[in-house]
Amino acid sequence: MKIVFLGHASLFIQTKLATILVDPFISGNELAKDLINIDELKPDYILVTHAHQDHVLDVEQIARQSNATIVSNYEIAGYYEKMGFKTHPMNHGGSWNFDFGKLKYVNAIHTSSFADGTYGGEPGGFILTADEKNIYIAGDTALTMDMKLIPYSYTLDLAVLPIGDNFTMGVDDAVIASDFIDCDTVLGYHYDTFGYIKIDKEEAKKKFAFEDKKLHLLEIGKSILI
Repeated sequence: MKIVFLGHASLFIQTKLATILVDPFISGNELAKDLINIDELKPDYILVTHAHQDHVLDVEQIARQSNATIVSNYEIAGYYEKMGFKTHPMNHGGSWNFDFGKLKYVNAIHTSSFADGTYGGEPGGFILTADEKNIYIAGDTALTMDMKLIPYSYTLDLAVLPIGDNFTMGVDDAVIASDFIDCDTVLGYHYDTFGYIKIDKEEAKKKFAFEDKKLHLLEIGKSILI
């Protein structure tokens, strides 16, 4: 499985059977818009963790050009279904077997509304099972005890955790989160995009390394193989 970092909280995941885009915010991201051409993104699925603009800005354009299925909570799926897009609604604790593997929609502590004020349901994250790997995509979240439930059902190969602080958990809480989910390999995201979430990347890596954990911080457009 190949995971490409598209900036902020956007990921492009290539599995053996499908391509998956997560939370596309590219055209409005000053750090990514000149590096990633959204016209070239044609995923089979688009996963949306919640409705904030910095996670859904490019959903409509990419879904229109790719005919991708949008997977999210019931309210977000309904929002896009009314526009004529293909959707698959989910809700917390539920899972579904797709053609590429399995998705489970799990809890996140955050808020969720579209730019026009429409309610975006309760935010969440995803556990992706594909190519014999388990990946936890946390979405925007605080540190939560619910994370401790994940190892009861999954042995994670990678956790994608927000580390920018202010709007989500920061580096220190992300280290604790990696303990809760029993995963020592972490891909950090949701950092550096704008002033509130700028971090010291080397210091962040040191904090994970001190706990014998590996924090990957990818340049935009770069990838990791799992």
